[in-house]
Amino acid sequence: MDSRSLVPTAPAIQLPVANMRSVFQPQEVERKLAKLADHEHESLRSTYQRMLERGPDRFQVKPSGVPDMAALYEQLPNFTEALDDIRRHVALASDSRDGLEVTPMLLLGPPGIGKTHFARKLAELLGTGMSLVPMSSMTAGWLLSGSSSQWKGARPGKVFEALVDGHYANPVLVVDEIDKASGDAQYDPLGALYNLLEHDTAHNFVDEFAEVAIDASQIIWITTANDERSIPEPIRNRMNVFEIEAPSPDEARRIARNLYRSICAEHDWGRLLADEPSDDVLDHLSSLAPREMRRALMTGFGNARLARRDEIRIDDLPRANAGKTRMGFVQ
Repeated sequence: MDSRSLVPTAPAIQLPVANMRSVFQPQEVERKLAKLADHEHESLRSTYQRMLERGPDRFQVKPSGVPDMAALYEQLPNFTEALDDIRRHVALASDSRDGLEVTPMLLLGPPGIGKTHFARKLAELLGTGMSLVPMSSMTAGWLLSGSSSQWKGARPGKVFEALVDGHYANPVLVVDEIDKASGDAQYDPLGALYNLLEHDTAHNFVDEFAEVAIDASQIIWITTANDERSIPEPIRNRMNVFEIEAPSPDEARRIARNLYRSICAEHDWGRLLADEPSDDVLDHLSSLAPREMRRALMTGFGNARLARRDEIRIDDLPRANAGKTRMGFVQ
């Protein structure tokens, strides 16, 4: 039997339960649209028209039961506590008419250990969408909450886009590197989170561009950071904080092996490669951060095929830069 058929590429999960939930009130949008002067605020007018055309209802999804998450625990062995927290929230929503509510999460840990990958897998598990907000590139406070329509080049924020332009009332929103947010005295990049991370106040979130109340209460928030000291205490207190350690040597080998198998399973060319990597290749990969493992494997796969081989050798893998810090294992 091809061992790749046993690869846990996705968690075993039943079809999700989907209800419809309104994320805004069309009557409010119609009133705003009627007040716009002719031939003015064309971008805002287009936004209102798009909202009315799409309608207010979005899918609110959740697993139909507590899913088998064994594959995720295997793929993400250093995220056990965060996965346990997700299981608790899913269990609360199972066998009930309640929607899934997940306490916002802060994942603390060094770069490249899989924090964003965890969020992507979480969205797949729950059957919903995912949007990434990279805070390190933010220079103004309006990326989350939108900018006033009076400004040139104004547009809605990421929360509005995820809910109004997306398909789900409860998408996963990843605020990546929240500790690197930067702004000036007038605009606080994290200001919108004071309300968005509170379930009660998030029901009536107002984007500064559209100025229409949006129900953001069902968003599943995942924030990531390398250092929590620059995150305001009131924001930290709104989240469950999980310190994600770099994987141990054994965990790093498991991650590398699972990644090798999953990449092969995802591509037709994977059938041309050996079912398992060699021990020396695993040893090399386990010294890398999980983020770097994929890049190294893709280089290795390509070099192996150029040599018309079905197995990756050490020489096929890129060498780490001299002096580069390795994050893949704990001393």
